[in-house]
Amino acid sequence: MRKCLSVYIIAYLTLLLVVCGLLCLYPKLELHLLLNSWHTRIQDTFFKYYTMIAEGPIYALALLPLLWKQIRLTLFMGLCELTGGAFLQLLKHTLCLERPICAFERLSDSALPLVSGVDMHYGNSFPSGHASTFFVFCTCFAIFLAYRHQQDAKQSQPRSNILFHMSLLALLALAALGAFSRVYLSQHFLIDVCVGSIIGFITPLLLFHFGRKKILKLKSE
Repeated sequence: MRKCLSVYIIAYLTLLLVVCGLLCLYPKLELHLLLNSWHTRIQDTFFKYYTMIAEGPIYALALLPLLWKQIRLTLFMGLCELTGGAFLQLLKHTLCLERPICAFERLSDSALPLVSGVDMHYGNSFPSGHASTFFVFCTCFAIFLAYRHQQDAKQSQPRSNILFHMSLLALLALAALGAFSRVYLSQHFLIDVCVGSIIGFITPLLLFHFGRKKILKLKSE
């Protein structure tokens, strides 16, 4: 399984390294403005609605494994979201950090780009719950794809490695877009979505590692 997921894991760690580099190079407010300097109508509309996937529709996607009679994976996704969400909410309400709009309201010389029709939030910015949710579900689906790929290989039904790896990278891209939408909409700073993604990425991997036999009835490797 770890070998099958290596592309997904390496790609995420590479992305995380780039993000950490940006966080080290730029002050938080300057970096936020830099990331928000490319607003267009198409992007405004796309990110306005794409971010909403984490507010309900993504939970419906968690039912997809039932089509393959994988009820344990659906339960696994729910457990990952509950576990990661509990830890995330603990951080949110313990630290109580302000959102971008609060920070920029104190600066008279900095205009914060906002998207029309988006209700802005003011508190509990760190970490991002939407980013965590996107990464929880995409990582869970990556685990499911890796499991199916491994099982097909064991049953002498090889699938295209290129298609498999492209699917993993597509899942990571979808999660990253969801996380970035929070920065684009000025609901979070980059550090908020970075830590949210880490929680959403690590939680499924840890829970699967310690409970994979019960989750998918895997045989010992």
